[in-house]
Amino acid sequence: MKEIIQHLESFATEARTSLFDRVIENRTRYLTVVLENIFQAQNASAVLRSCDCFGIQDVHIIENNNEFNVHQEIAMGSSKWLDIHKYNEQENNTRTALKNLKEQGYRIVATTPHERDVFLQDFDLSKGKTALVFGTELTGISDIVREEADEFIKVPMFGFTESFNISVCASLVMQDLATRIRKESIPWQLTEEEKHEIKFEWLKRSIKASDRIIQNWEEEHK
Repeated sequence: MKEIIQHLESFATEARTSLFDRVIENRTRYLTVVLENIFQAQNASAVLRSCDCFGIQDVHIIENNNEFNVHQEIAMGSSKWLDIHKYNEQENNTRTALKNLKEQGYRIVATTPHERDVFLQDFDLSKGKTALVFGTELTGISDIVREEADEFIKVPMFGFTESFNISVCASLVMQDLATRIRKESIPWQLTEEEKHEIKFEWLKRSIKASDRIIQNWEEEHK
């Protein structure tokens, strides 16, 4: 992997490869974001942009009734640097997505007022990898998420309005948790193998005719 990465780097500017190295050191999979049935492109795109800004590499998209679309002007190209996993092959894809995340060692944490919830600032990050689930704009998370969630968190509010816009809520939660994992003794960083895999994908996406370059390199190194 290192050899092909070095080869691809020769087709990119030094500034671009240095930027990749700097950004990837702050990427994490300790936190991941799950969007269930989002239908407004501007909200979905704003969440992707926040994930990139806060260093969260993976986003899991559950498409039940609504197809996930990205508003490029709002996302500002952030989806290009994220690993987006879609669940859309069944009538209801929520259980499949949550089961997959649990098998990867994530605890499912839903963002909704609930009798067993805790305030965001009191959430214990040290207990393990966390998948943050945000529900659809009108009704929030589904009953399946409520059943399957391991924990619930809520953002403190002091006004008349009962809830934040989903993109605002996601941004507030990510800002708090992404900041805290970097201050606490938590193994939040990527492994060296993960860094190589992600950098390889970033180089592929940013270099013209990268598939042909890789194919030629592989033929030369058989």
